[in-house]
Amino acid sequence: MGPRGLGLALACCLLLAFACGPVLGRVPLGQQEQEGTREPPLDHAEREEEKHETYNSRQEEEPPASRCFRCCDPGTPMYQAIPVPQINITILKGEKGDRGDRGLQGKYGKTGSVGARGHTGPKGQKGSMGAPGDRCKNHYAAFSVGRKKPLHSNDYYQTVIFDTEFVNLYGHFNMFTGKFYCYVPGIYFFSLNVHTWNQKETYLHIMKNGEEVVILYAQVSDRSIMQSQSLMLELQDQDEVWVRLFKGERENAIFSDEFDTYITFSGYLVKPATEP
Repeated sequence: MGPRGLGLALACCLLLAFACGPVLGRVPLGQQEQEGTREPPLDHAEREEEKHETYNSRQEEEPPASRCFRCCDPGTPMYQAIPVPQINITILKGEKGDRGDRGLQGKYGKTGSVGARGHTGPKGQKGSMGAPGDRCKNHYAAFSVGRKKPLHSNDYYQTVIFDTEFVNLYGHFNMFTGKFYCYVPGIYFFSLNVHTWNQKETYLHIMKNGEEVVILYAQVSDRSIMQSQSLMLELQDQDEVWVRLFKGERENAIFSDEFDTYITFSGYLVKPATEP
């Protein structure tokens, strides 16, 4: 046999293998083992006739459940894809129920450690102005008064009354009585200035609550001069301070006129008692 004949033989063997594959798949394994031998291979025309008869004889029979099909086999059943059921969740969702009762408060946990100090925050806005304070709680007191009329002594003590008001803060100095009344306890400074009279004695006292504190005195002289006296006093609430002219054992007087003020009496608060 030449090379051409050998090639044809191989081709026939391959065709027989492809044709006999489906037939052998339907033959039970036991039967194949019992037979032990094969029938001689059929030619192409015989295989087609046998195949046609086999399919015609079994066309009306129901294929077994375990039978497998290939896509190339004739009469392969076409299975339709079953759609996946879709569930509308909005139908299954019910209405919102009422809020339940609040449960009991649980136990307090353990106190944690103090955290680190945070960063300094930004500066806040300026606040609104506060309400004004109580006007009655003041810590100021001051007065300064004068006299334009001369005054002569008599057989009794005379309180020097002043007719000119320079400063009278809050009205603590009474112009009718000639006395300063203390409404703010503390340390005060007082000053008295007078003009003497020619050939007459000058004799006055600065008084505190009816007691003589300091004296202003000038002897008889041929000429008149200005005399002054000053001091500091610690006053309590409702204390009184004024100037008194001594009674007339001698000719005692102070000078002034309608054109100029020669007699002055002044005082002011240095330090209130409420301050430390």
